Parts: sequence; structure tokens; C-alpha cells
Amino acid sequence: MKVAYWYNNKDIRVEEVPTPTPGPKEMLVKIISCGICGSDVVEWYRLPRAPLVQGHEIGAQVVKVGDSVKKFNPGDRVFIAPKVPCGKCFYCQNGHYPQCSEIRERLPGGFAEYILVPETIVESGTYLLPEHITYDQSTFIEPLACVVRAQRMAGVKKEDSVLVIGCGMSGLLHVKLARSKGCKVIAADLNKMKLQFAANIGAAAVIDATGNIRDRLIAETGKNADVVLLCASADSALEQAWSCVDKGGVIVLFAVPAPDRRVVVPVNDFWMKEITILTSYYCGPSDIAEAIKLIDSGNIAVDDLITHRLALDDIVQGFQLVSDSRESIKVIIKPQKKSIA
Repeated sequence: MKVAYWYNNKDIRVEEVPTPTPGPKEMLVKIISCGICGSDVVEWYRLPRAPLVQGHEIGAQVVKVGDSVKKFNPGDRVFIAPKVPCGKCFYCQNGHYPQCSEIRERLPGGFAEYILVPETIVESGTYLLPEHITYDQSTFIEPLACVVRAQRMAGVKKEDSVLVIGCGMSGLLHVKLARSKGCKVIAADLNKMKLQFAANIGAAAVIDATGNIRDRLIAETGKNADVVLLCASADSALEQAWSCVDKGGVIVLFAVPAPDRRVVVPVNDFWMKEITILTSYYCGPSDIAEAIKLIDSGNIAVDDLITHRLALDDIVQGFQLVSDSRESIKVIIKPQKKSIA
């Protein structure tokens, strides 16, 4: 079978390796669709573990199950979470599933023709896809679950004014989810194509982030935003976020700068205004269930965000598209697809 080993964004090697055989409590799945996440191209985050097989936004078909696996059968269509919290540790008991201290197994990366799903993830991290969710749509389940969690933590509610800074795939999912809650959503980005996407999916206003976001925000809404969702990692985006949150408001750091960047928080100003700063990383089982429900019901449409579908042999092109980000929203790798190159 073919597997894509990532060394860096420009060095990804598609190699032949033996197809694994599942043990009694494991199963072998065929990867049909796997999205390239924005975090996949963040080299400071991934390089310490390179070379590795990336890909955690997975839609797959069960091929073979171990003798002890009773929940799934060959032919089943599944979404598989990249890791599963224990549900019992201090962090899980307090709702911080992404911070679970007992996670031992992770799903092998999905940029491969087949993967072996370990026992823990077979048991607690594999979900049958509803009939109306396609494999391509299933690649949105994990990122949408992360968005669901972030907005829940921020307390986003009907009639809130929500500013989304950064209109990549995650930012646009934030726009869609906040709109579905009845919020007035304003979207900001440097990229005109992405701003047009945001306008098309219901943003009340779009702002070119090359200028002063706050001035345009005030002009559009008459006030700062109740919730600011930061989905861009640039220093300038962070500085704009600080200036755009209203008194009593919330800033969610959904994306963060590189670890060598110094971040200055206007603590004195925020103290007077009772500003809440939250970070949001990954999602929990309930968020995944909610994301599946939102996609299955059609409340959150995702097909319009897919801009590219590529074969595994063309994965370098996919990473270039996501890294550059000017001409793509959602790039999906199709390991069973033949390259047209």
C-alpha cells in the first residue's frame, strides 16, 4: 500500500509499505477521503515528530476486522477520531477532554491507502457515518467539532455580534456555526476570495484586514464585538483582536502564533473592561457527536467549502495549496484516486 511520509511541507515522500493485518481487537480500513488541516502545514508544530504520516480528518471504509470486533463489519462507512480521551482522569471529569492525561494510542495518519485502527479507537473513537454524510463531508467532522467546542466555551448565543478574524476553512466553519445560532457575524481576512466566501455563506459584513478592522467593525455594527474568534496566527491579527472586543466580551484564541513570538496582552485595559481570553484546542466526544448531527441534518453545509480533491501522489501540491492559502479553502486527499499528473 502507499503511504505519504511528511518530512516538511516541501518534502513529502509517497512510499510503498506492507498492508497491515488487524489483530483480534483491531480493524483495517481503507481511506477514501482525508482533509489537509491548517495545523498539518504548521512546521514548528509538526517538525519535532518528523518524519511522520499526517492526516486526521478521515472518512474510511472498513475492510477487515479482528475476531473480537463486534461493533463494525467490512463495508461499514466510518469517521475515525485521531485520539480518544479516557473519560476518567481529572481533566476528562472536568470536561477538558483534549487535555486527557491518559491518552496512549493515536490513529495512524490518514494520508495512506489503508490504516490499522488500534483497539481503543475501534471501541470509542470510530463512528458509523449516517447515510446522508459522504466521505468528503466526513472530513469536516473533526474540524467542525473543534469549532463547536470553541463556541460553546465562549458562550456564543443568539444575537451576539461575532467577529471572525481569518477566513480559512476553520474560520468559515465558525461563520457558518455562529450564523446558525442567530448571531450577527463579521468576517475579516486579507484574502478577497475568502472574504467573498464569507459573504456568500451569510456574514453580515466582511472586512479587508489590510486596514483597521476596528474602525470598519464600528462602522458596520456601532460597537465592538461580543465575541472575537481568532483563526489567524499572524502577530497583526492578534493585535487587531485585542482592539475589537467589547466590554464584558470574549476572545477565543483558536489559532496561535509560533512559540518564539512574544505576545503582549493589554492586561490593564482588559482588567477595566472584564475581558475573557480563552484558548481552544481540539474537541471532545460530545463535540464530535454534535458535529455529525449538524452535518447530517444539513444545518451546517460543507460541500461549498471544498476547493480541491487530489490523489495521494499529488499530496505535495495539496500541502502547497494549504500553505499558500490564497486559492484554496478545503483540500481533500483521495488515496484511492489516480493522479492526473
